[in-house]
Amino acid sequence: MFDVAVFGSLFLTLFVIMDPPGITPIFIALTGGRPARVQKRMAFQAVCVAGGVITVFGLLGHQILNYLHVSVPALMIAGGLLLLLIALDLLTGKTDEPKQTKDVNVALVPLGMPLLAGPGAIVSVILAVQKADSAAMQVSVWTAILAIHVVLWLVMRYSLLIIRVIKDGGVVLVTRLAGMMLSAIAVQQIINGVTQVIQGS
Repeated sequence: MFDVAVFGSLFLTLFVIMDPPGITPIFIALTGGRPARVQKRMAFQAVCVAGGVITVFGLLGHQILNYLHVSVPALMIAGGLLLLLIALDLLTGKTDEPKQTKDVNVALVPLGMPLLAGPGAIVSVILAVQKADSAAMQVSVWTAILAIHVVLWLVMRYSLLIIRVIKDGGVVLVTRLAGMMLSAIAVQQIINGVTQVIQGS
């Protein structure tokens, strides 16, 4: 009642797309300046939000997109634009202003969605659920989804140890680096979406 190949394939795909190691500096940058207890809670909330979004789209993805008349490339471009706005804030230092970040739960947006539960992850899950035509494959798909979210939570939860080592100056440096990486991810996502639109026309 378990297909190892299906589990491994989807887990590796989601690992590359959701990028647990890569989310670490972004998580540190977006949650910097908050008490450790709050940061731990935000790590858990981000994973719960991502898991909820992925689950909903895994079960009802095609129906939702068809109802809204939204194509997958449009979803990718919109997610890329949103990430680009966040990246610009990180690069320009706007996230250093307390009123702009500390009153906002970044665990929901942008961490939970679209950073973790982005268009790439959503599309991968929709396709994997569609292709799973047996009980064993379905179990494998949903186990892989659960496993990657556990990995994401562990990585963000223990990334707080890094903050104790790099101190405030290091957090500022990581914030700028995270902004650069996030802007590159955003632009690539937009390019992928535009490419799919051109290929489909």
